[in-house]
Formats: sequence, C-alpha cells, structure tokens
Amino acid sequence: MTTIDPLQQTRRHFFHRTAGHSLGMASLATLLGNSTTAADARHFAPRAKRIIYLFQSGGPPQIDLFDHKPYLEKVHQQEVPASVFNGQRLTGMTAGQSSFPVAKSLFQFERVGDGGAWLNTELMPHLKEVANDVCFINSLHTEAINHDPAITFFQTGFQIAGRPSIGAWLSYGLGNENSNLPTFVAMTSSRGGQPLYDRLWGAGFLPSRHQGVLFRAGSSPVLYLNNPAGVTDRMRRHSLDVIRSLNEQHHADYQDPEIQTRIAQYEMAYRMQDSVPELTDVSDEPKSTFDLYGEDARKPGTYAYNVLMARRLSERGVRFVQLFHRGWDAHGGLPNQMRSRCKQTDQASAALIKDLKQRGLLDETLIVWGGEFGRTVYCQGQMSANNYGRDHHPRCFTVWMAGGGIKGGMSYGQTDDYSYNVVENPVSVHDLHATILHQLGINHEQLTYKFQGRHYRLTDVHGEVVRDILA
Repeated sequence: MTTIDPLQQTRRHFFHRTAGHSLGMASLATLLGNSTTAADARHFAPRAKRIIYLFQSGGPPQIDLFDHKPYLEKVHQQEVPASVFNGQRLTGMTAGQSSFPVAKSLFQFERVGDGGAWLNTELMPHLKEVANDVCFINSLHTEAINHDPAITFFQTGFQIAGRPSIGAWLSYGLGNENSNLPTFVAMTSSRGGQPLYDRLWGAGFLPSRHQGVLFRAGSSPVLYLNNPAGVTDRMRRHSLDVIRSLNEQHHADYQDPEIQTRIAQYEMAYRMQDSVPELTDVSDEPKSTFDLYGEDARKPGTYAYNVLMARRLSERGVRFVQLFHRGWDAHGGLPNQMRSRCKQTDQASAALIKDLKQRGLLDETLIVWGGEFGRTVYCQGQMSANNYGRDHHPRCFTVWMAGGGIKGGMSYGQTDDYSYNVVENPVSVHDLHATILHQLGINHEQLTYKFQGRHYRLTDVHGEVVRDILA
C-alpha cells in the first residue's frame, strides 16, 4: 500500500483515507453517472423533479409589468410623499435628485386568469394565455440595491461572492438523472446590460463537479468538446483511459476528492461529444414548435432558442437549467426598452409553459421567472408624456412561478399604492429559495455542507416555505 508523508497529509486527505476505499469508489460511481441515488438528499416526496429558472437580469419594473397601481393616475408627476420613503436608502444614481415625481405606467393592464391577477397584456399577450398556470408573487423583497450583490444574492443566498449557486446546491443534493449531460446548465442571451460572471453558476466551496456548465451560442456550445483535427474517437478514448489510470494512482496516494472530479469531468466531456450535438440540433423539431416559440427559436443565442434548449434539456433529465437574459436595467427610456425586452421574451416564456403542459411535464418541472430587484415609482432623470426612467428598487417586486406543484391563476402578496413597500405577505429571497427546494423534496434547513468549521446552506440561517402558493 502506498504511504503518504504525514507532513504532506492534510486534514481533508486524512478523513478521506480513513473513510475507506469503498466509500471513495461509491462516490466515484456517482460522479461518473452510474448512480442517481447515492447523492439524493430528498427528505420527502417531491412535487418537481427539475427547475427551469428564467432570470431577467437588470431588474424588470414591477409597476409596468405586473403590479398595477391605478392610484398613480391621480398622483402622476406629484412628489412621492416622505412617508412612503420612510428614510429608506436610494442608489447613488438618484440620491442627488432634487425632485422625485411619480411616474405612472404608460401601458394597459387587464385582470387575467381565474384569480384576476393584474398583468400588462399590452406587452405580455402570450403570458395572458397561460395565466391560469402562473402564480404572480408581488411581494418579493431583497436587501441588495445594486446589481452585482443583488444577482449574487439571488444565485447564492449571499451578497458576497464565494458561495455555491442554487444549481450547484441542487446538483450536490440530488445528483444526476442523465449520465450523458450535466446536472446543471447555464445559458445567456442578449449582449447588452449588466455583466454576468461564471461564479453566478459556480460551485463555490462545494466540490467543483457541481458547478454549472455554460452552453454558448454557435456551432460549439461547450468549449473543447470537439476532437482536434487528426484526433479520432478511438485515440481520444485511449488517451482518456491512460489519463484516468494516472489520476487513479495519484488519488490512491493523496485521496484528494478533486482528482475524482477531474476523472468524472473527463468522462462526462467524452459522453457529451455524442449527447450535445443531438441536443442542440433542433432540425428534428416540427414546425409547430417554432410557431409556438417564435422563429427566433431557430437562432442560437437568442432567448427563444435558449428557452427551447431548456425544454430539451429538461425532458432529458437535466436537474437545473438557468437562463440569463440581460437588458432590463431601464434607468431611462423605459417604455421603449420594455417593448423590446418583452418582445424578446414573452412568447417563448409562455410557450415553455404550454409546451411542457402538452408533453405532460409541467407538473414535474418548476419554472421561475424574475430579476434581482424591481424599479422605483418615481422617475429617474427627465420625464415626458411618452418617456421616463426608473431606478433600482429592492423593497418590492414581482417574480412569477409555474408548474412543479405551484398554484396557478393567482397573485400573492400586496404592496402599497405606490408599489414601494410590501404591506401583506412579504417574501424574501431566502423564502423563495426555501420554497424552490421544498418543491424538489428538500428541507432547506437540512441541505448543508461543512466548510471551514461551519455548516452552510443555501438559505443561510433564514427562509420559510411559502406554503400558501403550493398546490
């Protein structure tokens, strides 16, 4: 048996060696996709098997899309009362304004679905058609007021970078359903807007195998997946076998779990050489698919194409698919910006609900749509009859959910007449995360990972499941 210099043996290596080789081989089997139960941390029967998270980066304006406020017609262009602000902080972009006039929404709203939820049907006519499948949560609130900490908070449960993303937590807790595809896939669309970083779908302090795999637009969705010129599949298989043998020898000496991850990732990449081209080739989709999602669904890199990919990934057993669509940061020129963003997203978002439903997959797939915060009722910058802007607003905003055991045809939570403060049924980011995990059969307080002497979890020390929206 190979020995290790005690001075070179870390605490992590010691415990991995004393755990026994049988445990190490069981873990490796899970990594290689030969077991879906060894990593399964479900605490009760799930309502959903997987998640598609449609993240709208930049902060969609709840006042202009979901949280209709007729009272603003009466106070349009008047100053927002100090009692509404109640001493709350503003961003540096508007803190120096001398005037904070109310800006009503220019768009037409209707009550939709059996529950009579308000919706901007002028910009979201397709979402109107599936309103009975959607739960609009109008009382989300967050602690962060700027983009990077706010997006990081939504992805990791903490405003400071370094913790695992929600998809990584689910990979860690539930394992893989399909050994030929990653457990967690991320995709981005729209080049304009706030920057997005790999850490938003990263593993943080979890083993690196749980990080999301970014699918890119174009002929090579995953980097370095194709064989180099002159390298045959047989040659690649032989090379991987040799590298695996060397890595296994190295692991026997040092018991570093990241070596197991390396082995598993090489094997996953090899299998993905066959599975990814088939996945991303939409030529097998009937014309009715593109009638449903729109013609943009034929164009890699568009939001519609990515939503269609999310459906294809989900039906193949990928646990967590997250789309990031930028361009919602409307500090000025909001009306035209919202027309553009909704034109890009409304049809495909609604199509996903319809498509999953007709395939019998909506009940087991949880869809989440929303951004990192909302927008202010007061105008940022100059306001005219047809134009205005809105600043960041963390105190209240809307996220909608569908499928996966969520009640449809309802709205939840109330804000004040200015859509500035939550007045009924507040929902925090931690509450949203707890609810998502609950629908997957996970008690959010029990999905933990010990790091640097502390047991961490996605919801930190907070979070309550929002049971009123559960079917």
